[in-house]
Amino acid sequence: MTKLSVNINKIATIRNARGANNPDLLKVALDCEKFGAQGITVHPRPDERHIRYEDVFVLKKNIATELNVEGYPDKKFMDLVLAIKPAQVTLVPDSPEVLTSNQGWDTIKMKSLLKTDILELKNNGIRTSIFVDPNLAMVENAKDCGTDRIEFYTEFYAKNYLKDAPAAIKEYAAAANLCNQIDLGINAGHDLDRNNLRYFYQHIPNLLEVSIGHALVCDALYLGLENTVALYLRELR
Repeated sequence: MTKLSVNINKIATIRNARGANNPDLLKVALDCEKFGAQGITVHPRPDERHIRYEDVFVLKKNIATELNVEGYPDKKFMDLVLAIKPAQVTLVPDSPEVLTSNQGWDTIKMKSLLKTDILELKNNGIRTSIFVDPNLAMVENAKDCGTDRIEFYTEFYAKNYLKDAPAAIKEYAAAANLCNQIDLGINAGHDLDRNNLRYFYQHIPNLLEVSIGHALVCDALYLGLENTVALYLRELR
């Protein structure tokens, strides 16, 4: 079964806008679990514009499902995840000024950095995933970096799904088949929503997890959080 990990960055953005604790980030995370989500994802950035580093400690202490922490592996990030030891760390190649993730790793050029950080994470009992585009060379080299999983960066798929779904999924399906051949776990995220999630799920064999935040929170404004989580879970059945 493909797991749904709810990215709660946008909830933190709303909270931070007024400087208090409304909405309560922890309560939202616990409610997402109660409503059926199998994980919580956060991406603490150096400027803490949404998730704060202290949030990650609170979430790790209180949630019952898997905590997935995303980020660029600078010293501050690595110190954080090594201190709390989440179930999964997803390494992304974002520089601090980037608004949101916009590409996968070049696993050839950055292999030395990735191998070093992944080894340290795995030595501390943390499952690792790295953000990649659906490029066969990048996937193959991701395996050489030692990661347990890759997370497909799905913006290209999401942008092109309504125009030509078979063309939009083609490279992802080919890359997924390679992952299955070389025993590399598959996650996915970025711009997946209720319109395109089922088709992606149906065409990516052995998809282990999707992390969804922005679209899910937008849907929840109209449909309510409990109903929205249920609807996303339904797309993965």
